[in-house]
Amino acid sequence: MSTYDPAALECLAAIVEEGGFERAAQRLNVTQSAVSQRLRALEAQVGSVLIVRSRPLRPTSAGQLLLKHTKQLRLLRADLERDLQELAPSAPGGSREDERISIAINADSIATWAMGALHDLVRERLPLEIIVDDQDFTQEWLRSGQVLGCVTTLKQALRGCRMVPLGAMHYVAVASAEFASRQLPQGLTPHNFREVSFLSFNRKDDMAAEFVARAFGLKRVALHHLFVPSTEAQMRAVDAGWAVGVVPELLVRGRLADGSFVDLAPGCSLPIQLYWHCWNLESELLDALTAALTSTAADTLVQP
Repeated sequence: MSTYDPAALECLAAIVEEGGFERAAQRLNVTQSAVSQRLRALEAQVGSVLIVRSRPLRPTSAGQLLLKHTKQLRLLRADLERDLQELAPSAPGGSREDERISIAINADSIATWAMGALHDLVRERLPLEIIVDDQDFTQEWLRSGQVLGCVTTLKQALRGCRMVPLGAMHYVAVASAEFASRQLPQGLTPHNFREVSFLSFNRKDDMAAEFVARAFGLKRVALHHLFVPSTEAQMRAVDAGWAVGVVPELLVRGRLADGSFVDLAPGCSLPIQLYWHCWNLESELLDALTAALTSTAADTLVQP
């Protein structure tokens, strides 16, 4: 089996993660010519093109395999670093910027429970990179080898990965008290939901439509959307009376209690089951990530 130059592998990863040769060179502190040379040498060794020179750049199938291998090597080095720190606590950490441990998490989990789960690991100087995507699509980052784990709504584990149920996050439809009084004095009904706007992250986000369909027993619904690509910004948008927000109940519990937000469909909620997927490798770091996320989720999310 071929042995691949770690510097060339990290060069490939930097090109993909930074989205170009120039930024990869800046991150690796080498010239852009050196980045190109390392990539060409790696492609020659593999016998295949590894990067599609498109906009944005993307790895080929062979490039994805090597990218996953590179991140697995990072994980091994991070495990070694943790073990060495335990043997010699006063020794300086050896983690580098280009050896980040990447995981994909949906924005609502980050805004509610996931940051607390990761707190202790980050305090231990874990070189963490959190990639944000819709919970229905985070598994694609794991599939492509760009992250070592993800929080997703998909239950089926990928080949070579393991899956742990986390629990359900319940979503409710809310509006500011002023918006609700002015536009929805009777709350949401099957007859008025088309008269107001709903907040969504982007065009992939179908949470609001799924909530309305479930609440009123409809197969398909068409809503008027305002796209606001941030959980925190959506909260501000609801507060400002822009639209109806279908948001985690965890996030608005206090606002509902003080009356500044109104539950527009009392008794209706949309449970979204979440799962943690990660590579099926023997790794203390992966075990620690899994334990941290599942423990916090058990205390925060609704369990079956």
